[in-house]
Amino acid sequence: MPREHVDVLIVGAGLSGIGAACHLRDEAPGKTFVILESRGALGGTWDLFRYPGVRSDSDMYTLGYDFRPWTKATAIVDGASIRSYLAETAREYGVDEQIRFRHKVIRAEWSSEKARWTVFARRAGSAETVEFTCGFLFCNSGYYDYEAGYTPEFEGVDGFQGAVIHPQHWPEDFDYAGKRVVVIGSGATAVTLVPSLAAKAGHVTMLQRSPSYVLSVPGTDTIAGRLYRHLPERLAATMVRWRHVLLADLLYRLSRGRPELMKKLLRKGVERQLPPGYDVGTHFNPGYAPWDQRLCLAPDGDFFRALRAGTASVVTDRIDRFTERGIRLESGQELEADVIVTATGLNLLPVGGIALTVDGTDVELDKTVAYKGMMLSPACRTSR
Repeated sequence: MPREHVDVLIVGAGLSGIGAACHLRDEAPGKTFVILESRGALGGTWDLFRYPGVRSDSDMYTLGYDFRPWTKATAIVDGASIRSYLAETAREYGVDEQIRFRHKVIRAEWSSEKARWTVFARRAGSAETVEFTCGFLFCNSGYYDYEAGYTPEFEGVDGFQGAVIHPQHWPEDFDYAGKRVVVIGSGATAVTLVPSLAAKAGHVTMLQRSPSYVLSVPGTDTIAGRLYRHLPERLAATMVRWRHVLLADLLYRLSRGRPELMKKLLRKGVERQLPPGYDVGTHFNPGYAPWDQRLCLAPDGDFFRALRAGTASVVTDRIDRFTERGIRLESGQELEADVIVTATGLNLLPVGGIALTVDGTDVELDKTVAYKGMMLSPACRTSR
């Protein structure tokens, strides 16, 4: 079988993979490279996830590339905007021509003697395997399984008469207008889905086992808009980026150093967004300190706006079982639903599930220790 050799082989054409390729173009123009992407389009997460309202929960000034800064005033943007940004960046740097779509890397073998990787990829829709060799293998495949999201085993789910959907695989053109929707979960995906669904659904209920911290933030950075209007783009981009980096760092340090103070500030922020008498103590009082888990962002308070309007509500309880009409809770209450959305998380899959071999010995990732997300220790126990 013929082999193709490149200096660098990049796995994944998402945010990280495109960025890596652009840096290579700019900083090592003499190096040859190829990007292998298992799907049929670039974008990674931002092409895969198509649920209503999908967006980043990080501002684009820090999520975007420093070599091609985000220059719009909108800080928290939707998935389609991020896909466009990635596609434009790839075209501008000419790296889109180096992407081999529908090539799923299945195995990579390192030879110390040859100082070289041999990489095996399978082309989608066929049993054909293609081989590459490279001096540097750069995995940008993310941390979760693209094939299926995580859904707990719910008793009675097969008897439910409505639709059950995981956000990772939202059906194209799914019609939920006027329907009763229950979203299971309290993380960033649920907080994003609720206001988006509530705009068309009959009613949306966010069912959470335990609350999360939800912070209302401006969706548009007016200061960034003024800086970009009045300063050279590169100077404005640097100032805007560092402003957001330092604000995020301050928020994190305050959360870790003064957790009780931060709890009070977050609670007051929620109380300002909700009607008097709302049961904040039950629905917005997490049992952990701020930044033990990531904060959920609500751009321009859209999540709270849906609660105020009565088009959405929050229920804090545990699931007993699914019924024909919806979900029965441990309290005995039954939530009737036409659609149940399981915003219950992802399945982890390190290095895209690639089987790694070093000098003929298989690497068992769960038997290794990772150092700063960059290096793996020799396996504690290996097998051939």
